[in-house]
Amino acid sequence: MTTNNHNAFKVPYILVILFMLPACHQEPEEVAAPRPVWVMTVENATSSVNSRYTGVVKSRYESNVGFRINGKIVQRLVNVGDVVRKGQVLAKLDASDTQLNASSAQADVQAAQANLALAKAELERRQQLYRQQFISRSALDSYETQLKTAQARLQQAQSQAAVSQHQTAYTQLLADRAGVVGMITAEPGQVVATGQTIAQIYDLNALEVQVSVPETVIDQLHPGDDAKIQLVENARYDRGRIREISPAANSQTHAFDLRVQLLDTNPQVKLGMTAQVQFSQAGHAQSSHYIIVPSTAITRQGKDTAVWVIDTQQRAHLRKVTTGPITEAGIPVISGLQVQERIATIGVHTLAEGMQVQAVTPAAEVLR
Repeated sequence: MTTNNHNAFKVPYILVILFMLPACHQEPEEVAAPRPVWVMTVENATSSVNSRYTGVVKSRYESNVGFRINGKIVQRLVNVGDVVRKGQVLAKLDASDTQLNASSAQADVQAAQANLALAKAELERRQQLYRQQFISRSALDSYETQLKTAQARLQQAQSQAAVSQHQTAYTQLLADRAGVVGMITAEPGQVVATGQTIAQIYDLNALEVQVSVPETVIDQLHPGDDAKIQLVENARYDRGRIREISPAANSQTHAFDLRVQLLDTNPQVKLGMTAQVQFSQAGHAQSSHYIIVPSTAITRQGKDTAVWVIDTQQRAHLRKVTTGPITEAGIPVISGLQVQERIATIGVHTLAEGMQVQAVTPAAEVLR
């Protein structure tokens, strides 16, 4: 009995050892390899009014012309691209109704003139009778009142006739300035409303370039400042001058729109062309310093913008920043970053707070 009890205790002991052996030989968990990301060291970027900005050639005067009355277009006399002079007829409306109204108004004028002549004759006869004391003063006054009424009715009829004549003239759409027809929105047979745009005329003698300038340099520019304008793929520079600066930033781009007037006559400049504008008032302008980063470095944290900062232990940390409007060089960071800090520029959407990274720093990523 003693030997059997000993064997009974020995078997469970062996089983426990067998179960523990795999645990003793279990391999340790592999540590995740650092995630490679491109990084850059941020430095101050200098921006002055010598920077180049891309703009579009436009006309200073862009007139939207339309009929002053409603009606049906019966004739269109110009096409897109036609050069027109001031006062030239562009289109015509059906003038049947307006001509009938003008004829009716002229007939009313003739009737009013006849009534006035009759009132004058009646008054002269009554005045003779009054001098001979055949009628009373009150009777004479009534005829004088009839004469004044006839005069007022004639004036009213003449005014209405003038309006009718103007309505007839309004059936012809005239160019309000010399230029080129850039757009036509109506065709013969179409019924148009009063004031509806029928054509657009661009004044080719007053061309300018519209550009958008970031808020970091807007204080350095003023109306009247000189500029250089260069068409894309053209080595020639044309003289320009700032004519207008928008008082408020664009709600979408947060940049300020400028209008730069072309001072030189260049037949190669066409509406809608892309042009480079360079401001060169370095004599009185001061350079501004700020941090600028690639657009790929910016990420979103809810409604806020943020970047991933890489610390000295090669770990990523998300940090909120305040940015300015995007430029050709990148996105300016107004606050939230310090010079010489390192940030991730590519692969930011795969990072997590505190993640170990392997920094890759291409030389081209260092912005100065």
